[in-house]
Amino acid sequence: MDVHYVPYPDRYEPALPAEAAAAAFHDVVRRRRSVREFSDRPVSRATIEWLVRAAHSAPSGANKQPWRFVCVQDPAVKARIRAGAEAEEREFYDRRANAEWLQDLEPLGTDANKAFLTTAPWLIVVFQLTHGDDGGQVYYLKESVGLACGLLLAAAQFAGLATLTHTPSPMAFLGEILGRPKHERPFLLIPVGWPADGCRVPARALERRPLDQVMVVV
Repeated sequence: MDVHYVPYPDRYEPALPAEAAAAAFHDVVRRRRSVREFSDRPVSRATIEWLVRAAHSAPSGANKQPWRFVCVQDPAVKARIRAGAEAEEREFYDRRANAEWLQDLEPLGTDANKAFLTTAPWLIVVFQLTHGDDGGQVYYLKESVGLACGLLLAAAQFAGLATLTHTPSPMAFLGEILGRPKHERPFLLIPVGWPADGCRVPARALERRPLDQVMVVV
């Protein structure tokens, strides 16, 4: 089979040398935090569309693009999502989580109250497609969708917006509330907006292990 190649005319070339450009990008993304105190200040639909375009540029197995981004701004729908999430979270904190898990969460101050789900102007619910809309097979599903989510978070940070990766478990209620077909499975719930005035984050969230503990050169 002949593979059709095309030129690469729009390759991004930064004005800075590679090392300086990488450092500049790091200076932006290192400031990203998981925010739970959002302002209700509006964020334009066009801004959200650009974030999704950035996520949609991610690589995927065989270029199948097995993702769907459901962007929720309707207050009534957000309220239903919050109610569903808090019901699952109460089960988690009261019965599902073991003692070690709860101990690890304690320094973050999290609990079953998820007010950010109704305060943030947008909720982006990311779904993974277990097969294509045409029924075709997809490959490396979680890896592909995870890459797309990472790009979305980076794009939001670059725009000055706050995000949170929220994973109520199980998440089947999201598909039911949003009327998604069975081949779309919830992967991640991302509130997006501006941080509230005086927004605080847990001190533990500022910690990162030293580079020599996470990077190996051979």
